Amino acid sequence: MATLNGRKVIDMEVDGVDSRDYPDFADAYFSYACYEDGTELTDEELDKLAEQNADVLWEKAYDSLH
Repeated sequence: MATLNGRKVIDMEVDGVDSRDYPDFADAYFSYACYEDGTELTDEELDKLAEQNADVLWEKAYDSLH
């Protein structure tokens, strides 16, 4: 589970995943996510989400390969 600004974030989508970059996934990023109430995150919030939840980003990137 990821949170941002004390709010739960759901429906996270990841782009920029390159299997040749495993295990770093340096170019992976959140392309979409929303708060539990359905409010979409802005680009700035998506960047902050990635910074504060790098483990979730990595897991989503890894899962996208399978």
